[in-house]
Formats: sequence, C-alpha cells, structure tokens
Amino acid sequence: MDSQIHKIHQQLVSKDISCTALIQEKLDLLKPNKHHTVNSLLDTLALDLASKVDAKIANGESIGLLEGIPFGIKDVYMVQGTYTTASSNLLKHYKSAYTATAIQKLLDAGAIPVVKENCDSFGHGSSSENTIFGAVKNAIDPNLVGGGSSGGSAVNVAKDYTVFSIGGDTGGSVRQPAGYNKVYGLKPTYGRISRYGLMAYASSTDCVGPIAKSLEDIRIVLNVMSGKDIKDQTSYDSKPIFESNISNTENIKTIGYFKNFIESDAIDDQVKADFLTAIEKIKAKGMQVKALDFFESETLVSTYYTLAMAETASNLSRLDGTNYGNRIEAENLKETYAVTRSENFSEETKRRIVGGNQVLSQGFADEIYLKALAIRDQISANFENDFKEVDIILSPVTPNTPPKIGDSLKDPLAMYLSDAYTVGFSLGQLPTLTLPQGTTTGLQITGAKTNDELVLKFANFLKNIL
Repeated sequence: MDSQIHKIHQQLVSKDISCTALIQEKLDLLKPNKHHTVNSLLDTLALDLASKVDAKIANGESIGLLEGIPFGIKDVYMVQGTYTTASSNLLKHYKSAYTATAIQKLLDAGAIPVVKENCDSFGHGSSSENTIFGAVKNAIDPNLVGGGSSGGSAVNVAKDYTVFSIGGDTGGSVRQPAGYNKVYGLKPTYGRISRYGLMAYASSTDCVGPIAKSLEDIRIVLNVMSGKDIKDQTSYDSKPIFESNISNTENIKTIGYFKNFIESDAIDDQVKADFLTAIEKIKAKGMQVKALDFFESETLVSTYYTLAMAETASNLSRLDGTNYGNRIEAENLKETYAVTRSENFSEETKRRIVGGNQVLSQGFADEIYLKALAIRDQISANFENDFKEVDIILSPVTPNTPPKIGDSLKDPLAMYLSDAYTVGFSLGQLPTLTLPQGTTTGLQITGAKTNDELVLKFANFLKNIL
C-alpha cells in the first residue's frame, strides 16, 4: 500500500537522506507561506529533534516508523512552549503550558512537528478565511478557498509541505478541506482519540483527525493517537487497525446512500453525476446498493449549528483577558471584559457566541436548544437503524465545489450550508473519511460507531475501482 511514511522511513534507515536535511527541506518549503498555511514555524524544536534522530542512526540504533517524520499541527492544539493562537487576535501571543495528548503520543513515537497551521479562528468557519493570518489558498487553485476549518493542514499535506497533519473536526473541518484539496481526511469515532489539549469548539462533536496523502499513512497515525486517556473521560480503548485487516472487503455486502442528498436542488450537477457513476461502479463489483431516507439538509445544519453555537458560547466564556489573552483595559472590570472580547473576537466568532447565548437563554432554551438535542437523538437512532440494513454509507463530501476566496465571507448562510453533508455524521459521532476520488471534492465513507476499521477497509477497496 502507498505510504510516504514507509518510504521516508526506509530512506532514513538506509541513510539515503538525513533527518536534518529532510526537516530543513520542509521548513524551506513552508517559510515563503505562499498559501497562508503557516501561523508559526517550529524550526528550532524540529531541527533539534532531527539531530537526535540522525545521531541514533549514526550510532546504529534502530528507529521507529514515525521517528523523524515531519508533520503539521492545526493551531488549536497545545504544544508546550509554542504559540497556540487559534488564528485569533485574542490569543496571538499565547504560549501553551502543556501538550495535547494526541500530539504527545506522536512526539513519543518520534514524529517531528514543523509548523502550527492556519485555520478558521477557533474553528469557526468552513473556508479558513476567518483568520488573522490571511485566507488559506487552495492547493490546486489559489483563487479558491482552502476549506475549513483545518484548511492550512489540508493544503500543507496536498503541497507536500508536511507528510501528514493533525486537524480538528467538529462538523466537517477535516473532511471538507481534505476534499477541497484532494487528500485523505479522517474524522474517527468520537472518543477514539483524546481531546485533551485540543481547544474546545463544540465539545460533544470535536474530534482529532489525521490528514494525509495515503490511506496507509492515515492508518498509521490513527493507531498512534488512539486510546483511553484519564484526562478525557469521553475517550475509550480501541484495538489497533492492521494493514492486513483492510486489504479485503469480504464482510462488506451492502452500501447505502441518502436519497435526499442526491436529489436535492442544492447539489452541483457534476457532483451528482459523478456520485451516481461511483455507485454504478460499486454495483458492478457485486455489492448491493440501497437508497436510504434521512433528515433534510436544512434540519441537519440548523440542529448542528444550534448545538455548536451553544457549546462554543460556553467554551469561550473563559476568554476574557483575565487569565490569558490580549487584554484591553477599560474604565472598569465589566467594560474591560466587554472591550477585550468585542475588539479581539472576529465577526464570525461573535456571531456564534451571540447565537449560542440566545439559544441557551430563558424563553429560547426549551423552544430551540432542547429541541435540537431531541433531534440529535433522532439522528443517532436513524443511524442505528440504517446500519442494521447497510454496512457503509456513502455520500459526497460537499454539495458544491470550493468557492472563490471572499465569497463565503459575504454570505455566512451559504458557508453554513456547505457543511450540509458532513454535520449529520458529526451529530451521530460516527467514523467518516474523505476519499479524494469519485467527485470533484471526493467521497465520504461512513461506518457505525467504533467501526473505523470498516471505513478504512471500504476506502481501500474504493480507491482501486474508481
């Protein structure tokens, strides 16, 4: 199976390249920052770690598979001693006091972080334009958005600036930019990877997710980061996924897709045609394909954003300039809080905080927030019934192709609706992967809870027939 990690590992072991030269090459590619993917370079840390890998190899010591492999980190993860800005004005000078569990596991495995990557501020966006570091430019066409909120992470992988990157997915923030830039992006089952040290957006759907150019690299990185963490009570133990386990599809018999996604007036004609062509190729391989009923896109988007805005209003209440952040002094403490938040939060972040506070307020909570919770339960129940009938659910990643830079900022509602095909799987806390084939922005492969292995297995099958 194709793998940059395996290839580079072999080059390091056979001394075809030095780790220091490899890391310097990636830093040199990142430094011009032509696609606005870089919030900060971790050059001193990266080169120091690289020299240690070179010393081990020179001494004849063995190195692990990930040892010396350069990777990127979305700038919402804590890495001790590095700037963690969330691409926001409020935290532009904040340095992490500790390291996120998922990132620490990669460091323990010897992987080398080279960059903190640009993203929508606090994860608030679907285009990576809502950032103080400049709109992320698409890897294929720089006039288009990079996707969001993990846009910098996806573009860096697509441009080979990093071997893999760690994004964060709340409602599609790994899958959508992966599709826009034609790379793999995985949102694992909620809780498979610890969220400790990931700056919270919506805690009930936030997931740590890898982005890479090959399915094998996704599998390797997923295995390293997975596992129970006493610092995150939503995390759980999971078995490793072996390469041999995803090389056959004997236990995948039936594929489902949602009729209303494909019959919608909102879907691009070419995306629809390409998706239906992929379905025919699956049928030609002897698999049964079943059309399923699901909630309307508008219901999914409104339910997701009601809950996500409520959670982000709560999570961001701590950012008032008192303990950390860019504090702006005013006449009194109350005014200091107000000015600090008003001046430092972006328009999109303020929109989501105001919306979240409204749906949680007296008189609205029963009518809006509690109703959204009830619909989320119905969505989960719908998925449970669907997975009694099908093994995998297939869908387009997005209904449309990437917009031009600037268009999403003019129309926030259109930006929210671009998440129509991803948010439902987030609400269901299901494992779902972007395969960079099948349509302009790829195909989305989803399995039942904790069935991440089956998702990778079907992706491995599908990449060979499309």
